Amino acid sequence: MTWTIPNILTVFRLVSAPMVLLSFVILPRPVADWAALVLFVGASVTDWIDGKLARAWDQQTKLGTMLDPIADKAMVVVALAALVGLMGLAPLLVIPAAVILLREVFVSGLREFLGDTAGTLKVTKLAKWKTTIQMIAISVLMAFGGLVSGIEALTAGMDSATAAAVIEGAEEDLFGLRWKSIAATICLNGGFVLLWIAAALTAITGWDYFNKARPYLKD
Repeated sequence: MTWTIPNILTVFRLVSAPMVLLSFVILPRPVADWAALVLFVGASVTDWIDGKLARAWDQQTKLGTMLDPIADKAMVVVALAALVGLMGLAPLLVIPAAVILLREVFVSGLREFLGDTAGTLKVTKLAKWKTTIQMIAISVLMAFGGLVSGIEALTAGMDSATAAAVIEGAEEDLFGLRWKSIAATICLNGGFVLLWIAAALTAITGWDYFNKARPYLKD
């Protein structure tokens, strides 16, 4: 195995996946939300950087080729598990998450079954867009969690009527509750829209891979 900088970045992304979930075990909220978001965004950025560096420096290795898609899937799967655990079984979250998880498992199974011919399932541009939108959607929803838990921490000593009055602008806002509430609403709605778009692209690319694999599935 060759330990190049692109490979090290890929391994960092892989190790960051469980740390996103463990942040909520180790740290209190909202610190955990923002720590998980920083980890997830940082790992997502390395997905773009390591590929660029590997091609620019001609350092594409078998290790990197193997680990790169695994790290991407690990990041998405673990982050979705964290979101479902934090936000509950909301249909707007659970349905696209289920589609994404099914596709990832299905395509991984196809690649394993095809073995030496798995090269027929090369990553397409649409699949890259799918991964990018997935990561943006998850980041936005994580930001929503951080904003909401931050609001809850700031209003812990307030009665609900006073907190509502501050957020609605009827009372003086000393802690920025109003803009945090507006930002949280934007993140929630925007995150759900992006996640459904990602789920649609996930289903399309999954079907495309299945069609490419069909000749090898015939008896």
